[in-house]
Formats: sequence, structure tokens, C-alpha cells
Amino acid sequence: MKTPICDFADNYIKSNTLRMHMPGHKGSTLLGFEPLDITEIKGADSLYEADGIIAESEAISSSLFGCPTFYSAEGSSLCIRAMLYLVSLYAKDKNKSNIILASRNAHKTFINTIALLDLEVQWLMPEADSSYLSVNITTEGLDKALGEAPLLPVAVYITSPDYLGNTSDIKGLSAVCRRHGVLLIVDNAHGAYLNFLDTSLHPISLGADMCCDSAHKTLPVVTGGAYLHISDNADKHFTENAKKALSLFGSTSPSYLILESLDKANAYLGSQYRADLKAFIEKTDILKADLTAGGYDLYGDEPIKLTIEAKKYGYTGVELADVLRASNIECEFSDNDYTVLMLTPENKADELDLLKGTLLSVPKKQEITEKAPLNKLPRKAMSVRAATLAPCETVDASDSIGRVLAFADVGCPPAVPIIVSGEIIDENTLKAFEYYGITRVCVVK
Repeated sequence: MKTPICDFADNYIKSNTLRMHMPGHKGSTLLGFEPLDITEIKGADSLYEADGIIAESEAISSSLFGCPTFYSAEGSSLCIRAMLYLVSLYAKDKNKSNIILASRNAHKTFINTIALLDLEVQWLMPEADSSYLSVNITTEGLDKALGEAPLLPVAVYITSPDYLGNTSDIKGLSAVCRRHGVLLIVDNAHGAYLNFLDTSLHPISLGADMCCDSAHKTLPVVTGGAYLHISDNADKHFTENAKKALSLFGSTSPSYLILESLDKANAYLGSQYRADLKAFIEKTDILKADLTAGGYDLYGDEPIKLTIEAKKYGYTGVELADVLRASNIECEFSDNDYTVLMLTPENKADELDLLKGTLLSVPKKQEITEKAPLNKLPRKAMSVRAATLAPCETVDASDSIGRVLAFADVGCPPAVPIIVSGEIIDENTLKAFEYYGITRVCVVK
């Protein structure tokens, strides 16, 4: 399979051309990759006006995913902004509402973009008590929400897989959305690999209109590499305006190193990757079975994510992460309840053995029964946009009851806010702040 962006960069290095252009390192090596780090010189194409090697590479990626696919060098965050902008344009063009019905565990980029585009968000809450990071939306629940809506949203927005490794019934949810005449948009940042299973579980394959994938999260791509996917069945408006949407929010200097990584990954994804993924999932299934037999409770159904319900083993998720760290194993995320480990076929067999051996050597203790605060929806005082752009001040969380959250300033991972801009901090929110170690919050003045 061709790798046109990489081939161009390689040939440019071999040409020994005098680099009287950006970047300022001129190909001199401090870290080693600098010769490959180029800019939009003649022949290198331009990401947002692609008609050369980048367009050729994106076409190859599109053939792999079976739908129009566009590159992002700024992660899924850029793709989320682009998707919401495309939805807002579509709503205006089709005279639809500007309401997005979204699962509550949305990434903070979604919240910020709602503010920037002045969209209205209505929340789909979990139907049973669960972590704020995991919102399982059923087809029945979505059908009821849409059927009872005074004004239909233009789109439903869900996160699947979520940070804890739960996947939604996208095929069923997409059928519900079609029946009600609304779009289905999916944050699939953690699921790029799902397209390459024996039977694809990728959102586009299952009926979603648009989705984003963070290639760097589960594929062998450097950080920042991502895809915006659009269904062939979606309104032509989306593909026609995709580059415009990405360029509206994207840097005018996208990293060619990231583009080269996406380009190079195509060759692997189109050849050996499916077989490697299948073999790795078999090993992961054995690992999960051995850990379960050893007394661990695992959470989620995602094939290559390992999420441990640490409290049932007698530890907080943070404590279990520290145990792993002492054996030179770094997890993806941990909190009071969970320890999350992200695995990929690039993890070797001996690495899985080390992980298993370390976890099984940890003595099981009495279960910790403390529960996380209930995942309740706070009252809304202002729109997301009004609160986000309002004058604000930072106060101690303990002094914040009754105040309106101004800015959802939450770190990544997991970058999912407990409370959203414009909502009133109440007693339950304060309990959540205390439980998750949040001591300062930004509130409207």
C-alpha cells in the first residue's frame, strides 16, 4: 500500500535541498526526527486544501474505513469541533433546532464547542447508578427521550467506547435516530481499532452519521493523529464542508510528523494489522480470564481495554495504580473506583505476562464498600455559552454551593466534567468534588 506523504518526506531528505523555509530547525537533529519535519512546501500539499499527496493518503485511509475519512493532526478534539460545526450548519440549512441531545459523559471539548457555537445541549443521563464516566444509553431510553421531546434535537451525541471501556449499541441507537429523523454523532476516540475486527464494530459501520477516532489512542500512530469519518449515507453537506470545518478550528501549521504517522499506519492497517489484532484479542481474553479467576472484577466490554473495579479487590484505583507503578507499569487512568489500562497489539507477550504476574501477586483485601456520590443532574441557571464567557473567579470548592460553574476546567485524563458550565453547584456536586479530589472551581462572578 502506498505511503505518499512519507515517500515525499523521504525523497526531500535525500535531495539535500537547502531549507530556506519553516521549521526553524532546518532539519538539524536535536531529537532525531527533525529531517522529516517539513511544512507546506511545493509538492507537500496542504491539509485543509488537499489535492495532492495528503488527499491521496486520505483516500487510502477512506478505503480502509469504508467511508470518507479526513485527517486531523490535533487529535479528536479538532474532529469534535468540526463535527459540531457541521451539525450547526446542517441545522440552519434544514431549518432544524440547534439542540444536541448528548450522553452526560461527554469530553470537555464537546462542552467548550457548544459554548463557541452557541448550541443548546440537553443531557441523556445514565438509566442506573454508575460512574460519571460511563453512561449506558439504551435504545428504549433514547426512543423514549426523542418521542417525548417538545422539540426534536438535530443530533444525538454519544461517547462510545467510554473511558472505562463500555460500548453502546450503536446499531440500535442509529436505527432509533433514523426513525425520529435525527443525526447520530459518536465520539469514538477510544475505538479506532474497532473497524479492524473480524466483524467491524466501528460506528460508521453500525449506522452513525459521523464519528471521530483518535488514531493515537489505539493504533500505532503518534500523539495527535486522528480521523474524522463521515457516512456515505449522510447528507452531502457533511463531506463537502468537512475541510472547511476542520480548518475553522485547526492550526494553519499542522504537524507533518503526525500526518506522516497516519500515512505510514495505512500500510500496516491494510496488511498485517487485522491478523495481529485478532491474535492479540485472544491473548487479552486469556489475561482477563486469568485475572477474573484470581479474584479481580473487571468492568466494561471493550476488547482491548482492561478496567479493574479496584475497590472490590480491597484497594482504591489510585492505590492499585501505585502498586503497578512500583513494578514499572504505568496505567492510563485511575480514580477512587477504577484502574484503567489501555492495551494494543504493540504490547508484547512478555509485557502481558508482567502485568498479569504483578496483579496476581497483589494480595486481595476486604472489599471497600464506600460508593461514589450519585450521578445527578444539577439545576441549570445559564446557557453553557453565557457561563463559559462570563467574568469568573476561582473559589474553594467547599465555598461553592449555590454558585454557577463558569468553566469546566478538568484535566485529561479523563477530561469529563462532573458539572457543566451554567449549572448550579449543589450538595451532591460538592460531595462529588470531595470524592474526586477537586478543591478549587471556577464560578461566575
